[in-house]
Amino acid sequence: MILNLTPHPIRIYQADRPDGLDDLEPGLRLVIEPEERPARLGVVPHSREYRDGIPVEVVQYGHAIGLPRRREGASYIVSLPVALALAPRRADLLVPYREVRNSSGTVIGCRQLAQPV
Repeated sequence: MILNLTPHPIRIYQADRPDGLDDLEPGLRLVIEPEERPARLGVVPHSREYRDGIPVEVVQYGHAIGLPRRREGASYIVSLPVALALAPRRADLLVPYREVRNSSGTVIGCRQLAQPV
């Protein structure tokens, strides 16, 4: 079972789906709807500094919020930052991979999922 812990539907397309199409249907294999609560990284602000007059917040990204414990037979689609932060400890996290883009270059789906290591 694959659960989507991002805030938007994940559309998975056939490998040969071309980029540049605005119609969402051609080559669509599956849509994985988001769960009620997305997984995010917690943020701990440390300090603020200025670079060229622009405020820059120094932050530490902490533990994942909204990420369930591992469950036998379950994998979770999460954002790349969440997956990279937890990759050494969580083999059940997946991210969209080989993105599909519409005519304006906006990502509308992916061709497969990946497990960051």
